[in-house]
Amino acid sequence: MLRIHVSRLDLSRVRMATRPDALWETVLSFHRLRDRRASTVFGKWRSESRARLSGEAQLLAAVVPPRGYFPDFLTPSQGGAEPFGFAAGMEALRDTPADRVHAELELMAAGRVRQRADRPVGQCGPRARAGAAGAALPAALMDGRAGPPARLVAALRSYHRAAVEPYWPHIRASVEADRAVRGRALLDGGTDGLLAALPPMIRWRAPVLEVDYPVDRDLHLDGRGLLLQPSFFCRGTPVVYRDPSLPPVLVYPVAHPGAPVFAEPGPWLGRLVGHTRSAVLSSIGTGCTTSELARRAGVSLASASQHASVLREAGLVLTLRHGSSVLHTLTPLGSCLLRGGAPHALPEGA
Repeated sequence: MLRIHVSRLDLSRVRMATRPDALWETVLSFHRLRDRRASTVFGKWRSESRARLSGEAQLLAAVVPPRGYFPDFLTPSQGGAEPFGFAAGMEALRDTPADRVHAELELMAAGRVRQRADRPVGQCGPRARAGAAGAALPAALMDGRAGPPARLVAALRSYHRAAVEPYWPHIRASVEADRAVRGRALLDGGTDGLLAALPPMIRWRAPVLEVDYPVDRDLHLDGRGLLLQPSFFCRGTPVVYRDPSLPPVLVYPVAHPGAPVFAEPGPWLGRLVGHTRSAVLSSIGTGCTTSELARRAGVSLASASQHASVLREAGLVLTLRHGSSVLHTLTPLGSCLLRGGAPHALPEGA
Protein backbone atom coordinates (compact mmCIF):
# COMPACT_ATOMS: atom_id res chain seq x y z
CA MET A 1 0.00 0.00 0.00
CA LEU A 2 1.06 3.58 -0.71
CA ARG A 3 0.27 6.12 2.01
CA ILE A 4 0.33 9.76 0.89
CA HIS A 5 0.53 12.08 3.90
CA VAL A 6 -1.45 15.25 3.26
CA SER A 7 -1.11 18.31 5.52
CA ARG A 8 -3.64 21.15 5.64
CA LEU A 9 -1.33 23.16 3.40
CA ASP A 10 -1.11 20.24 0.96
CA LEU A 11 -4.90 19.97 0.96
CA SER A 12 -5.12 23.54 -0.33
CA ARG A 13 -2.62 22.68 -3.09
CA VAL A 14 -4.32 19.60 -4.55
CA ARG A 15 -4.79 20.14 -8.30
CA MET A 16 -6.42 18.32 -11.21
CA ALA A 17 -4.36 18.01 -14.39
CA THR A 18 -5.84 20.11 -17.18
CA ARG A 19 -5.53 17.41 -19.85
CA PRO A 20 -4.01 13.97 -20.52
CA ASP A 21 -0.25 13.78 -20.06
CA ALA A 22 1.20 12.67 -23.40
CA LEU A 23 4.34 11.16 -21.84
CA TRP A 24 2.51 9.18 -19.16
CA GLU A 25 0.01 7.93 -21.75
CA THR A 26 2.84 6.89 -24.06
CA VAL A 27 4.78 4.93 -21.44
CA LEU A 28 1.71 3.37 -19.80
CA SER A 29 0.29 2.39 -23.19
CA PHE A 30 3.46 0.38 -23.77
CA HIS A 31 2.53 -1.66 -20.68
CA ARG A 32 -0.96 -2.22 -22.09
CA LEU A 33 0.48 -3.24 -25.45
CA ARG A 34 2.35 -6.15 -23.85
CA ASP A 35 -0.39 -7.58 -21.64
CA ARG A 36 -3.47 -9.45 -22.81
CA ARG A 37 -5.96 -8.25 -20.23
CA ALA A 38 -8.88 -5.87 -20.74
CA SER A 39 -9.29 -7.00 -24.34
CA THR A 40 -12.73 -5.36 -24.57
CA VAL A 41 -11.19 -1.95 -23.95
CA PHE A 42 -7.74 -2.35 -25.51
CA GLY A 43 -8.02 -5.30 -27.94
CA LYS A 44 -8.73 -3.30 -31.10
CA TRP A 45 -6.12 -0.71 -30.17
CA ARG A 46 -3.48 -3.41 -29.58
CA SER A 47 -3.98 -5.09 -32.94
CA GLU A 48 -3.96 -1.79 -34.84
CA SER A 49 -0.94 -0.39 -33.00
CA ARG A 50 1.15 -3.54 -33.36
CA ALA A 51 0.56 -3.46 -37.10
CA ARG A 52 2.11 0.04 -37.28
CA LEU A 53 5.18 -0.66 -35.15
CA SER A 54 8.59 -1.73 -36.42
CA GLY A 55 11.62 -1.82 -34.12
CA GLU A 56 10.41 0.66 -31.49
CA ALA A 57 9.10 -2.03 -29.12
CA GLN A 58 12.51 -3.69 -28.69
CA LEU A 59 14.19 -0.40 -27.80
CA LEU A 60 11.46 0.67 -25.40
CA ALA A 61 11.33 -2.73 -23.71
CA ALA A 62 14.92 -2.11 -22.63
CA VAL A 63 13.90 0.88 -20.49
CA VAL A 64 10.25 0.03 -19.69
CA PRO A 65 10.06 -3.39 -18.00
CA PRO A 66 6.73 -5.27 -18.12
CA ARG A 67 6.50 -5.02 -14.32
CA GLY A 68 8.03 -2.95 -11.57
CA TYR A 69 9.94 0.29 -11.69
CA PHE A 70 10.62 2.23 -14.88
CA PRO A 71 12.78 5.37 -14.83
CA ASP A 72 11.10 8.57 -13.64
CA PHE A 73 12.90 10.61 -16.29
CA LEU A 74 10.68 9.02 -18.98
CA THR A 75 7.71 11.04 -17.72
CA PRO A 76 8.96 14.57 -16.90
CA SER A 77 6.68 16.96 -15.03
CA GLN A 78 6.44 20.74 -15.03
CA GLY A 79 5.20 20.75 -11.45
CA GLY A 80 1.95 22.59 -12.24
CA ALA A 81 -1.46 21.43 -13.41
CA GLU A 82 -0.53 21.79 -17.10
CA PRO A 83 1.29 18.67 -18.35
CA PHE A 84 4.08 18.92 -20.86
CA GLY A 85 3.00 18.60 -24.46
CA PHE A 86 4.65 15.70 -26.24
CA ALA A 87 7.28 17.78 -28.06
CA ALA A 88 8.19 19.78 -24.95
CA GLY A 89 8.27 16.57 -22.90
CA MET A 90 10.70 15.03 -25.36
CA GLU A 91 12.99 18.03 -24.97
CA ALA A 92 12.78 17.78 -21.17
CA LEU A 93 13.62 14.07 -21.39
CA ARG A 94 16.58 14.77 -23.67
CA ASP A 95 17.86 17.39 -21.18
CA THR A 96 17.80 15.00 -18.19
CA PRO A 97 21.18 15.22 -16.38
CA ALA A 98 23.41 12.23 -17.10
CA ASP A 99 23.90 11.40 -13.40
CA ARG A 100 20.12 11.15 -12.90
CA VAL A 101 19.75 8.92 -15.97
CA HIS A 102 22.53 6.68 -14.62
CA ALA A 103 21.02 6.43 -11.13
CA GLU A 104 17.49 5.64 -12.35
CA LEU A 105 18.68 3.03 -14.85
CA GLU A 106 20.67 1.37 -12.08
CA LEU A 107 17.47 1.21 -10.00
CA MET A 108 15.65 -0.36 -12.91
CA ALA A 109 18.43 -2.90 -13.48
CA ALA A 110 18.42 -3.86 -9.80
CA GLY A 111 14.68 -4.45 -9.98
CA ARG A 112 15.09 -6.72 -12.99
CA VAL A 113 17.76 -8.74 -11.18
CA ARG A 114 15.36 -9.25 -8.24
CA GLN A 115 12.55 -10.33 -10.59
CA ARG A 116 14.83 -12.88 -12.28
CA ALA A 117 15.92 -14.21 -8.89
CA ASP A 118 12.28 -14.67 -7.87
CA ARG A 119 11.37 -16.47 -11.12
CA PRO A 120 11.38 -20.30 -11.01
CA VAL A 121 14.47 -21.90 -12.57
CA GLY A 122 14.17 -22.29 -16.34
CA GLN A 123 11.24 -19.88 -16.64
CA CYS A 124 12.22 -17.31 -19.26
CA GLY A 125 9.43 -16.56 -21.66
CA PRO A 126 9.65 -14.99 -25.11
CA ARG A 127 8.93 -11.54 -23.71
CA ALA A 128 12.01 -11.66 -21.50
CA ARG A 129 14.16 -12.84 -24.41
CA ALA A 130 12.71 -10.22 -26.77
CA GLY A 131 13.97 -7.43 -24.51
CA ALA A 132 17.56 -8.66 -24.79
CA ALA A 133 17.88 -7.17 -28.29
CA GLY A 134 17.65 -3.69 -26.83
CA ALA A 135 19.78 -4.39 -23.76
CA ALA A 136 22.64 -2.29 -25.14
CA LEU A 137 20.55 0.89 -24.92
CA PRO A 138 20.46 1.20 -21.08
CA ALA A 139 24.20 0.51 -20.88
CA ALA A 140 24.90 3.18 -23.49
CA LEU A 141 22.61 5.66 -21.71
CA MET A 142 24.37 4.96 -18.41
CA ASP A 143 27.73 5.65 -20.05
CA GLY A 144 26.53 9.17 -20.89
CA ARG A 145 27.21 8.94 -24.61
CA ALA A 146 25.58 11.51 -26.88
CA GLY A 147 23.85 9.16 -29.32
CA PRO A 148 21.68 6.93 -27.08
CA PRO A 149 19.39 9.71 -25.71
CA ALA A 150 18.59 10.67 -29.30
CA ARG A 151 17.82 7.00 -30.09
CA LEU A 152 15.50 6.76 -27.11
CA VAL A 153 13.69 10.00 -28.02
CA ALA A 154 13.33 8.82 -31.63
CA ALA A 155 11.90 5.48 -30.48
CA LEU A 156 9.43 7.16 -28.13
CA ARG A 157 8.39 9.62 -30.83
CA SER A 158 7.86 6.87 -33.39
CA TYR A 159 5.96 4.72 -30.90
CA HIS A 160 3.77 7.68 -29.87
CA ARG A 161 2.87 8.37 -33.51
CA ALA A 162 1.88 4.73 -34.04
CA ALA A 163 0.12 3.86 -30.77
CA VAL A 164 -1.07 7.06 -29.08
CA GLU A 165 -1.50 9.97 -31.49
CA PRO A 166 -4.19 8.31 -33.70
CA TYR A 167 -6.32 7.71 -30.60
CA TRP A 168 -5.74 11.04 -28.88
CA PRO A 169 -9.35 12.28 -29.26
CA HIS A 170 -10.61 9.16 -27.45
CA ILE A 171 -7.94 9.51 -24.75
CA ARG A 172 -8.80 13.18 -24.29
CA ALA A 173 -12.55 12.46 -24.10
CA SER A 174 -12.06 9.83 -21.40
CA VAL A 175 -9.86 12.13 -19.33
CA GLU A 176 -12.28 15.05 -19.80
CA ALA A 177 -15.16 12.83 -18.63
CA ASP A 178 -13.17 11.95 -15.50
CA ARG A 179 -12.34 15.61 -14.92
CA ALA A 180 -16.04 16.45 -15.12
CA VAL A 181 -16.81 13.86 -12.43
CA ARG A 182 -13.99 15.11 -10.20
CA GLY A 183 -15.07 18.72 -10.76
CA ARG A 184 -18.55 17.86 -9.51
CA ALA A 185 -17.08 16.20 -6.44
CA LEU A 186 -14.95 19.29 -5.76
CA LEU A 187 -17.94 21.63 -6.10
CA ASP A 188 -20.09 19.41 -3.88
CA GLY A 189 -17.58 18.67 -1.12
CA GLY A 190 -14.41 20.71 -1.55
CA THR A 191 -11.01 19.05 -1.67
CA ASP A 192 -12.09 16.48 0.92
CA GLY A 193 -14.98 15.54 -1.34
CA LEU A 194 -12.69 15.35 -4.36
CA LEU A 195 -10.24 12.99 -2.63
CA ALA A 196 -13.08 10.87 -1.23
CA ALA A 197 -14.61 10.49 -4.71
CA LEU A 198 -11.47 9.16 -6.43
CA PRO A 199 -11.60 5.60 -7.86
CA PRO A 200 -12.05 2.77 -5.32
CA MET A 201 -8.38 1.79 -5.31
CA ILE A 202 -7.75 5.20 -3.68
CA ARG A 203 -9.20 5.89 -0.20
CA TRP A 204 -9.19 9.22 1.64
CA ARG A 205 -8.72 8.67 5.38
CA ALA A 206 -7.67 12.15 6.43
CA PRO A 207 -4.90 13.10 6.69
CA VAL A 208 -3.69 10.08 4.67
CA LEU A 209 -4.59 9.13 1.10
CA GLU A 210 -4.31 5.33 0.91
CA VAL A 211 -3.58 3.87 -2.51
CA ASP A 212 -3.45 0.24 -3.66
CA TYR A 213 0.18 -0.22 -4.64
CA PRO A 214 2.52 -3.14 -5.36
CA VAL A 215 4.95 -2.21 -2.54
CA ASP A 216 4.58 -0.72 0.94
CA ARG A 217 5.57 2.94 0.85
CA ASP A 218 4.98 6.35 2.47
CA LEU A 219 5.05 9.61 0.52
CA HIS A 220 5.15 12.89 2.46
CA LEU A 221 4.00 15.88 0.41
CA ASP A 222 5.64 18.42 2.76
CA GLY A 223 3.57 21.38 1.57
CA ARG A 224 4.09 20.73 -2.16
CA GLY A 225 0.50 19.66 -2.78
CA LEU A 226 -0.52 16.87 -5.14
CA LEU A 227 -1.32 16.75 -8.84
CA LEU A 228 -4.10 14.30 -9.73
CA GLN A 229 -3.49 12.99 -13.25
CA PRO A 230 -6.25 10.80 -14.75
CA SER A 231 -4.88 8.40 -17.36
CA PHE A 232 -6.53 6.41 -20.12
CA PHE A 233 -3.81 3.73 -20.27
CA CYS A 234 -3.20 3.40 -16.52
CA ARG A 235 -4.78 0.13 -15.36
CA GLY A 236 -5.30 -1.53 -11.99
CA THR A 237 -3.14 0.41 -9.56
CA PRO A 238 -2.14 4.10 -9.69
CA VAL A 239 1.45 5.22 -10.30
CA VAL A 240 3.70 7.76 -8.60
CA TYR A 241 7.32 8.78 -9.06
CA ARG A 242 9.88 6.63 -7.25
CA ASP A 243 11.96 9.70 -6.38
CA PRO A 244 10.19 11.51 -3.50
CA SER A 245 11.96 14.78 -4.33
CA LEU A 246 10.13 15.10 -7.67
CA PRO A 247 6.85 17.06 -7.89
CA PRO A 248 4.17 14.78 -6.35
CA VAL A 249 1.92 13.32 -9.06
CA LEU A 250 -0.69 10.59 -8.62
CA VAL A 251 -1.55 8.96 -11.96
CA TYR A 252 -4.77 6.96 -11.69
CA PRO A 253 -6.95 5.02 -14.16
CA VAL A 254 -10.08 6.54 -15.64
CA ALA A 255 -13.23 4.42 -15.78
CA HIS A 256 -13.85 2.66 -19.08
CA PRO A 257 -17.29 1.82 -20.48
CA GLY A 258 -18.20 -1.79 -21.10
CA ALA A 259 -18.19 -1.31 -24.88
CA PRO A 260 -14.97 -1.15 -26.92
CA VAL A 261 -13.56 2.35 -26.52
CA PHE A 262 -12.13 2.66 -30.03
CA ALA A 263 -15.07 1.13 -31.87
CA GLU A 264 -16.51 3.05 -34.81
CA PRO A 265 -20.08 4.36 -34.46
CA GLY A 266 -22.62 1.64 -35.18
CA PRO A 267 -25.99 1.74 -36.94
CA TRP A 268 -27.48 3.69 -34.03
CA LEU A 269 -26.25 6.91 -35.64
CA GLY A 270 -29.23 6.80 -38.01
CA ARG A 271 -31.57 7.02 -35.02
CA LEU A 272 -30.29 10.50 -34.18
CA VAL A 273 -32.60 12.30 -36.62
CA GLY A 274 -34.92 14.69 -34.84
CA HIS A 275 -34.93 18.08 -33.10
CA THR A 276 -35.41 16.69 -29.61
CA ARG A 277 -32.33 14.48 -29.69
CA SER A 278 -30.27 17.29 -31.21
CA ALA A 279 -31.42 19.51 -28.34
CA VAL A 280 -30.45 16.81 -25.84
CA LEU A 281 -27.00 16.46 -27.38
CA SER A 282 -26.50 20.22 -27.33
CA SER A 283 -27.75 20.43 -23.72
CA ILE A 284 -25.08 18.04 -22.46
CA GLY A 285 -22.42 20.69 -23.19
CA THR A 286 -19.53 20.39 -20.74
CA GLY A 287 -21.33 17.75 -18.68
CA CYS A 288 -24.56 17.24 -16.78
CA THR A 289 -26.53 14.68 -14.81
CA THR A 290 -29.69 13.10 -16.22
CA SER A 291 -31.88 15.40 -14.09
CA GLU A 292 -30.00 18.46 -15.31
CA LEU A 293 -30.26 17.20 -18.87
CA ALA A 294 -34.03 16.85 -18.56
CA ARG A 295 -34.33 20.43 -17.27
CA ARG A 296 -32.02 21.90 -19.93
CA ALA A 297 -33.70 20.10 -22.83
CA GLY A 298 -37.24 20.54 -21.50
CA VAL A 299 -38.04 16.82 -21.51
CA SER A 300 -39.08 14.32 -18.85
CA LEU A 301 -36.51 12.47 -16.77
CA ALA A 302 -37.36 9.18 -18.48
CA SER A 303 -37.05 10.77 -21.91
CA ALA A 304 -33.69 12.34 -21.05
CA SER A 305 -32.42 8.97 -19.85
CA GLN A 306 -33.59 7.25 -23.03
CA HIS A 307 -32.07 9.90 -25.31
CA ALA A 308 -28.77 9.76 -23.41
CA SER A 309 -28.72 5.98 -23.80
CA VAL A 310 -29.14 6.23 -27.59
CA LEU A 311 -26.47 8.93 -27.80
CA ARG A 312 -24.11 6.77 -25.74
CA GLU A 313 -24.71 3.75 -28.01
CA ALA A 314 -23.93 5.96 -31.00
CA GLY A 315 -20.57 6.93 -29.53
CA LEU A 316 -21.55 10.57 -28.99
CA VAL A 317 -21.71 10.61 -25.20
CA LEU A 318 -19.72 9.14 -22.32
CA THR A 319 -21.56 8.33 -19.09
CA LEU A 320 -19.78 7.90 -15.74
CA ARG A 321 -21.27 7.32 -12.30
CA HIS A 322 -21.05 10.23 -9.85
CA GLY A 323 -22.31 9.22 -6.41
CA SER A 324 -25.97 8.26 -6.71
CA SER A 325 -26.33 9.87 -10.15
CA VAL A 326 -24.56 9.65 -13.52
CA LEU A 327 -22.71 12.35 -15.42
CA HIS A 328 -22.92 12.64 -19.21
CA THR A 329 -20.17 14.30 -21.29
CA LEU A 330 -19.62 14.63 -25.03
CA THR A 331 -17.13 12.46 -26.92
CA PRO A 332 -15.01 14.01 -29.73
CA LEU A 333 -17.55 12.63 -32.22
CA GLY A 334 -20.43 14.26 -30.32
CA SER A 335 -18.63 17.60 -30.23
CA CYS A 336 -17.78 17.28 -33.93
CA LEU A 337 -21.42 16.57 -34.82
CA LEU A 338 -22.57 19.69 -32.97
CA ARG A 339 -20.01 21.79 -34.85
CA GLY A 340 -21.19 20.49 -38.21
CA GLY A 341 -18.23 18.19 -38.72
CA ALA A 342 -15.36 20.56 -37.88
CA PRO A 343 -12.90 18.51 -35.80
CA HIS A 344 -10.92 19.72 -32.83
CA ALA A 345 -7.33 20.54 -33.70
CA LEU A 346 -5.04 18.02 -32.04
CA PRO A 347 -3.39 19.67 -29.02
CA GLU A 348 0.36 20.01 -28.89
CA GLY A 349 0.18 17.36 -26.16
CA ALA A 350 -0.73 14.74 -28.74
